[in-house]
Amino acid sequence: MQKKWTRLFLILIFSLACGISPLAPQTPPTANPADSTSLALTTIPLAVGYGVKNSWIEIYFTDPSNPLSSTKSGGIDAPLVAAIDSAKLSVDMAVYSLSLNSIRYALIRAHKRGVKVRLVMESDNMQRSDPQKIKEAGIPIIGDRRDGLMHDKFTVIDGAEVWAGGMNYTDSGTYEDNNVLIRIRSKKIADNYEKEFEEMFTDDKFGEDVLAETPYPVATVNGVEIETYFSPDDGVQDKLLNLINGAQSSIYFLAFSFTADKLGEAILHRADAGVKVAGVMDEDQIKSNVGTEFDAFNQRGLSVRIDGNPGQMHHKIMIIDREIVVVGSYNFTRSAEEKNDENLLVIHSPEIAEEFLKEFKRVYDRAK
Repeated sequence: MQKKWTRLFLILIFSLACGISPLAPQTPPTANPADSTSLALTTIPLAVGYGVKNSWIEIYFTDPSNPLSSTKSGGIDAPLVAAIDSAKLSVDMAVYSLSLNSIRYALIRAHKRGVKVRLVMESDNMQRSDPQKIKEAGIPIIGDRRDGLMHDKFTVIDGAEVWAGGMNYTDSGTYEDNNVLIRIRSKKIADNYEKEFEEMFTDDKFGEDVLAETPYPVATVNGVEIETYFSPDDGVQDKLLNLINGAQSSIYFLAFSFTADKLGEAILHRADAGVKVAGVMDEDQIKSNVGTEFDAFNQRGLSVRIDGNPGQMHHKIMIIDREIVVVGSYNFTRSAEEKNDENLLVIHSPEIAEEFLKEFKRVYDRAK
């Protein structure tokens, strides 16, 4: 017994000498910067919005509640404009709607300095003034001319980086609605999106005409696994069902439109199994959609709220087990699955998931 107390006393003296309290929880060792799997994200200062970055990814969220949003400047369109201004070879943009003057000016500047600029748009939105002025400047724009929507919102720059997410390139999308914009510097991810763009712009294939030809459906970027899917060719709903069915602890979602029964039923089943479920849905869509999943979630007592933003809660996001992020243009609807041109990223990273959880909390705390 005496030896035991002597040993404990020596350990205590050694700990105190080293500045370590044996009663306090120890901080995990800091990740080695040379470790490619570590993901330290630093804040990007913005007048309107939130941003974080590291060497290969940038994540931006709009901030409709910011009083400066009314000025329609200083938002998350500025980094995209800067990237277009830095383009050396090409800018390929597929966007549902475009009314941001900042983007229009940047595209025309790129075109004038010899960058190859091309656009694909939803035909119904091509008559707006900005697309028309872009066409008048000599930049080619192709419309989908189909019943389904060309609902993508992505830009590929110099074949080396992709800007994707759920944000339309519009004043309301950038300054009034809840939206996300992601920049990924990766040749493989860029190749995925470039292939999709060429199918639309060059091959004139939209909606159900498009084949599943993504070069790298699963790629690793600096140690982070990223899955890339396009709809309707890749069977996105089945991918989402696998992710939801595999959830072990939590499912958080932000859904502009959620009418897909299979996805809703899968979430309910996981909730019944003890998985924590919380979400926010757009008020106007809840009121106007036939068969909205909000009713089913509400009846089962899930913590799903109606958004509190006077604009649109336009996100299409799921965060699973605090380590998997689902994000893109894909609404959780039958149209997104079967008719529209959509894109979706699945990012496997606790650090990135944490940034999306911060956005979830911002939206959730303002919801009704």
